[in-house]
Parts: sequence; C-alpha cells; structure tokens
Amino acid sequence: MRVEELLAEARAQLDRVGPAEAAAVLADGGLLVDIRYAALRERDGTVPGALVVERNELEWRLDPACEHRAARVTDHGLRVVVFCDEGYASSLAAVSLRRLGLDRATDLVGGFQAWRAAGLPVTPP
Repeated sequence: MRVEELLAEARAQLDRVGPAEAAAVLADGGLLVDIRYAALRERDGTVPGALVVERNELEWRLDPACEHRAARVTDHGLRVVVFCDEGYASSLAAVSLRRLGLDRATDLVGGFQAWRAAGLPVTPP
C-alpha cells in the first residue's frame, strides 16, 4: 500500500470538517487538537482554545481511560477535531483516535493553514 492509499482509506472513515465547522465544534464545547510540531507553532502561531498535543503523544493524551489523558478529555463521546499544518497527518491521527473509541473524532480539511486563511482567530507566535 502507498501512503496516498492509506490516506484515502483513512479519510473514507471520517466526516471531515472545514474551518467554520471546526470553530463551531470548539464553541459548542468540543475539542480542537493541534498536533503540529513546535517549530510550526512558533512560526505561525496557535488557535486559541486548542489543545496542543504533539503527534507522538496523541493516543496517550486523548484516551479517556488513560492515566496520562489531558484533563479536558473526559469521555469517549467527546467531539474532537484534530489538525496539523495542511490536513494530511491529521486524517491519520483522527482514525487512530477512532480506534481508541473516540467515534466522533475527525480532522480539519486544510489544517491550520485553512483555519488561518478563513480569517479565524490565531494567537501570534
């Protein structure tokens, strides 16, 4: 299997959202999760209210049953929107969260760059 096929397979399992819908999820008490690495956050800024969890820690911080979970992750019914820089790695990450039982996990089409291009709030670096 090629990575393009893996990505297509992952995205077929998701109801991906655009920037406006991701903002609505956050406003409604859902969770936006920024999995970009530090250099990108330092270069471009962050989304106010998003939980920053680098990709290598994602499953531990987002599993409601894990002792290392983030405080905001309280149950498997939580609406979670994962985003990376441009919306590729986040698709794979969201599927991983679904495998943990977070059935409402998805990702942001176009990632942080789409969020910023839509004129949504960004905290500068």
